[in-house]
Amino acid sequence: MLDTIISVWATQQLTLRTIQHLSMFFIALSISIIIAIIAALLVYSNPRVGNIWFNILNVIETIPELALFIFLLPILGLGEPPTIAACVLYSILPIMRNTYTGLANVSNEYIEIAKAIGLTKNEILFKIRLPMALPLISGGIRVAVVYTMGIITLGGLIAAGGLGVPLQAGIHQYNIPAIIIASLWVGTLGVVFDAVAWIIENKLARRYNPW
Repeated sequence: MLDTIISVWATQQLTLRTIQHLSMFFIALSISIIIAIIAALLVYSNPRVGNIWFNILNVIETIPELALFIFLLPILGLGEPPTIAACVLYSILPIMRNTYTGLANVSNEYIEIAKAIGLTKNEILFKIRLPMALPLISGGIRVAVVYTMGIITLGGLIAAGGLGVPLQAGIHQYNIPAIIIASLWVGTLGVVFDAVAWIIENKLARRYNPW
């Protein structure tokens, strides 16, 4: 069994593919977090445009991943750019929605105290509302982690590299050991990152919402 794992790992270049996969994962997730939080802050400051933003993002969420790839290919070409773009488009909604919800649902008690000590509206937003929203933001990021890991794996179909490549090669060659080992490795990475996100979410929840 160990010999089979070592052989598949070497022949399928799983170390290189893992590096490619994680590189795209962190780039896509970082871009998603930045865009989603900025968008949520803008929407919170101007609620009238909120429904438009959320409706657009909800429509994007309904598009199948492969269909989105087909739409992005003529614009961004093959490889990493359309894969990362697809990850970002799918991941913005859960992070943005949770951020907006967290900002809007801070207890009035904290807001009244902040006003009483003379904080401005922007100071309340960044010093009170945003920190108190962190548990919900991390929950949205946790959902985005799952989306991103899965979509990057599909990116192997459009020459993006990553762990989708050995999976596709295994399917085309009917190489069962390669399929099983690559699938288990992708699943393991997904579980590990989800667990890390869960730990962070719970720590933030205990800090900012101890009750």
